[in-house]
Amino acid sequence: MSSVSPEIPSDEPRLPGLADIEAAAEAIAGKVLATPFLPAPRLSRLTGAEIWVKYENLQATSSFKERGALVKLLSLDAGERPRGVIAMSAGNHAQAVAYHAQRLGIPATIVMPRPTPFVKVEATAGFGARVVLEGETLSEAQALAFEIADREGLVFVHPYDDFDVVRGQGTIGLEMIAAGPALDAVIVPVGGGGLIGGMAIAFDALSPSTEVIGVETELYPSLKAALAGAEAACGGQSLAEGIAVKNVGRLTLSIARRFVDAVVTVSETAIEQAVNAYLTLQKTMAEGAGAAGLAAVLAEPERFRGRRVGLVLCGGNIDPRLAASIMVRELARAGKIAAIRIAIPDRPGVLGDIAVTIGTAGGNIIEVMHHRTLLSVPAKGASVDVTVETHGPDHTDRIIAAVEARGYTVERLGMLELGH
Repeated sequence: MSSVSPEIPSDEPRLPGLADIEAAAEAIAGKVLATPFLPAPRLSRLTGAEIWVKYENLQATSSFKERGALVKLLSLDAGERPRGVIAMSAGNHAQAVAYHAQRLGIPATIVMPRPTPFVKVEATAGFGARVVLEGETLSEAQALAFEIADREGLVFVHPYDDFDVVRGQGTIGLEMIAAGPALDAVIVPVGGGGLIGGMAIAFDALSPSTEVIGVETELYPSLKAALAGAEAACGGQSLAEGIAVKNVGRLTLSIARRFVDAVVTVSETAIEQAVNAYLTLQKTMAEGAGAAGLAAVLAEPERFRGRRVGLVLCGGNIDPRLAASIMVRELARAGKIAAIRIAIPDRPGVLGDIAVTIGTAGGNIIEVMHHRTLLSVPAKGASVDVTVETHGPDHTDRIIAAVEARGYTVERLGMLELGH
């Protein structure tokens, strides 16, 4: 890849250069955390690559968005600051703008789509911003934000398609290059392209041999389609709502064309697995978008095997109930939670016998549902649905065999049949 040239075609927006990113780093020093960039041996064993993680989930608002938001707010002049700013966001940009606007004494209005997770809405309001919930998508929220900005004379703070925001996000690249070893590849989650845009410029200037790879959810392949000159087919509810963006920016697309080596897409299942891996192996919170980089390595292990790969854990704002659900689902996928239906005679002591049998076999009963009124059950019988924690599929087989040896009929169930 070539460096940013001062000769920018007239139809292209002006792109930030290394000096702009370095100036942004100086401006936010001491106001935004220089997050750790550390090796992750457990993730390396899981993937076969040498994984290093940049923990942007440790920022005050648990997201990298603070960097670009603060750089933009610091660029406002004396006439713009008192009027205030407005932004549209599914959550992380909203919190970043609200948090630093409050610190700087700048009034902030945030327009958020109605499906935004409550934890993000609550956090944004907690930073003193006026929150307006409108629309089902970011595009619908953006339309209202533009309308309010025009009506009230507010400065619009774009979440990604802005010169100052992009150079602010690029400071992550500077820190990774300074703190860690030379990387074979860096994988960056992509929504509108602001994060990968700033980072790609930094890596091109200071570590040009590092492959810069963007990752999108399969439901919203906006940048991949734009780079191919195609229209993206976007839609659906994504676990990675932070990168569920239908349109990349004009500025960020120009940067990507010059400095991004590849864009890959990942399934929702891979994103779930990555969130779970961060929780269980790294003991750290990752929202869907934040885990997308790891999802790419899990989805294409051969592509990254044996390579030193840098991941940006760009956000940790996940609903705790969703995180718990993901962990249970992954245990089920791994065969460490099993659901069985047992046909039993309806008489005293049977449930106790089953519980003792499962416990003696080493199973841990999580949930029991007792049915007497199902038409599939004999009038003098009953059935019991039992969810059991096990050591894996082989252990589950031994537990079932032990129950059957007591004279009961056992049917395996999928977790969805129990409502999980």
